[in-house]
Amino acid sequence: MTTQLQISNQSPETLKNIQAQVQQRYQQLKSEGLSLDLTRGKPASDQLDLSNQLDGILEGDYSSAGPDVRNYGDVWGIPEARRLGAEIMGTKSEEILTGGNASLTLMFFAVQYHMNKGWNGPESAWSKNPNAKMIFPVPGYDRHFTICETLGLDMVTVPMTKDGPDMDAVEELVRTDPDVIGLWGVPKYSNPTGCVYSEEVVERIAALGTIANPNFKVLMDNAYAVHDLVYPAPPLANMMDAARRHGTESSLWLFASTSKVTFSGGGISWVASSTENLAHYAKYIVAAVIGFDRVNQLRHARMFPDMDAVTAHMKKHKDLIKPKFDVVLETLGNELSQDFGTWNEPEGGYFVSFDAKPGLASIIIALAADAGVKLTPAGSAFPYKQDPRDCNIRLAPTAPPLAEITKAIEVFAVCVQLATLNSLV
Repeated sequence: MTTQLQISNQSPETLKNIQAQVQQRYQQLKSEGLSLDLTRGKPASDQLDLSNQLDGILEGDYSSAGPDVRNYGDVWGIPEARRLGAEIMGTKSEEILTGGNASLTLMFFAVQYHMNKGWNGPESAWSKNPNAKMIFPVPGYDRHFTICETLGLDMVTVPMTKDGPDMDAVEELVRTDPDVIGLWGVPKYSNPTGCVYSEEVVERIAALGTIANPNFKVLMDNAYAVHDLVYPAPPLANMMDAARRHGTESSLWLFASTSKVTFSGGGISWVASSTENLAHYAKYIVAAVIGFDRVNQLRHARMFPDMDAVTAHMKKHKDLIKPKFDVVLETLGNELSQDFGTWNEPEGGYFVSFDAKPGLASIIIALAADAGVKLTPAGSAFPYKQDPRDCNIRLAPTAPPLAEITKAIEVFAVCVQLATLNSLV
């Protein structure tokens, strides 16, 4: 066990001595010729193996409550898959449309629909307002930023707290800035901070439609809704029920997928909203999609007949990845005092979010790269890749083997120590 390095209240001479020792340790690690990667939150191969039964699960039986899944079909998806999505997101089946392997596609279509068509007719299209902007709690999810950048939407940020977005800041923007047309978030195990939105935050998000302009929408990505690392898992208040209480169902869009539940490249996805919203949405996307892969939807419905089956499956995932999170958190705790930074201890999701001292994230990432450890680029969790404090680093420990994680996080901790000491000496 490494003794936690303390640097507060040390004399300049002592700091120089500590710096020299850390520099020597860094050079030793660098000489090992490592090639490790902590950049993306992907499942490891042994996690993917948990879903190998999808191959052949139908055994030639393509019967579904809907039309023949092997033929062309409507874009809504098969009834069994819609029921599964409704259970995962806490909605009614009629409020669900089932898509293909990427919820990102469904998100892009939703934003594009509001940009091009508008909920209240052509004049309400977001593209009619050259100053239209979306609110993002930060640090946040880079894929959401990319959608907005691609479609020409400006982005404004609010701080992420331990309970979710800073709702005082969100409500102030919604009330005072008519150009604000939406809020985007990850309500459970937020990427990358791992926070679960509190019941109060969910209620206040649901009420935004009562104070916002008529074209305002809430987009919530339930990417990690069932990715628990502890049981019993922290609950997320039902967003659709909250919206019903405020009469704002038409302002709410929910998304989810099995991308990290079964096969990342061969899963299914869902979008949920009011039935009126979905009717417009389905009519829009049918120009591009005759129907998603309903055979694959049936495979997933057979594998997961109910939420008990989903939970049992996700506990197997937890058994595989929790030791990786444990070694990350243990190493950070052993190596780094609060003098070097802060980090979350997630109860689910795919990331550990580390905040170094301001101005050091880019330096730490460069030091790690020179030592053979690839990290997510600095600023990735902020719009336009601009972290104003240059402090946040997203660690993704799921994909590499445990031995590689152990070495990579040691290198990371030493890089944090060295960058911090260099800034002081």
